[in-house]
Amino acid sequence: MYKLIAQFIYFLSGWKIQGGIPPEIKKCVLVAAPHTSNWDFLYGSCGWTLFGLHVKYLIKKEWFRFPFKGIMRSLGGIPVDRSKHTNLVDAMAELVNNKEEIIVLMTPEGTRKKVDKWRTGFYYLALKTNIPIVLGKIDYKTKMATIDRSFIPSGNIEKDFEIIREFYKDVVGRVPGNFSVEAIKP
Repeated sequence: MYKLIAQFIYFLSGWKIQGGIPPEIKKCVLVAAPHTSNWDFLYGSCGWTLFGLHVKYLIKKEWFRFPFKGIMRSLGGIPVDRSKHTNLVDAMAELVNNKEEIIVLMTPEGTRKKVDKWRTGFYYLALKTNIPIVLGKIDYKTKMATIDRSFIPSGNIEKDFEIIREFYKDVVGRVPGNFSVEAIKP
């Protein structure tokens, strides 16, 4: 049902998908950027549905109230209480290690506002579990949701973040001023 809705939304709005996660990748961290607006969730969730992906993603617990609770769970949402300081990387690593197949979607900006520096939890989760980082973007300039690059983190975070910066260098967010390639740094 949601796939039909996603197709309809993409058709009406002129969005398309491009690329995908290689079939040999059974576990990965899928980085989604830019995250500059609540609209990103709509276009992103439609995109991952059209790609045929079943993702798990962290989202603040406030989204797990009526009327959103059911849809958030059905789309793979995991509620996070941001008032509690827990080690989410360790908790997510345990989840990843206990699954045969899993895609953990993460938005390293962590907010829709402009940030000076990306959060690095996605990187350390992939490093700790020895799974690839897959890069995805939603580009409002081209109306394209793209999944196109994957790599196993080397442990050299500076070098690995160069790969990430290169992938996102030309992307335009819904609120362009809230996304900066310069913020893609460890």
